Amino acid sequence: MKKYISKIIMMIAVAISFSAVANAQLRVRIRPEVNVQVRPAQPSPRHVWVGGEWNSDGGRYNYKEGYWSERSERHNRYAEGHWNHSRRGYVWVPGRWR
Repeated sequence: MKKYISKIIMMIAVAISFSAVANAQLRVRIRPEVNVQVRPAQPSPRHVWVGGEWNSDGGRYNYKEGYWSERSERHNRYAEGHWNHSRRGYVWVPGRWR
């Protein structure tokens, strides 16, 4: 009986740890202020502006400034990153190529 109960407790602990890992997004109650960045001139018509990104690092967000990137045949449009609001706070959704 003790072995049976200890196995159940172990299975519950494993299930809880997996659910914690699956929901491991860094959330903040107040989203960081948007940095004002001067956008340099477009190098060529083939370049697309990739806006600044917030990267999570050690429990906090760090801002990486935007830059010009050349389009590829496969990816020619960039969707900007944004803050997604929920009841539990804000989460940064990174930008991506489409």
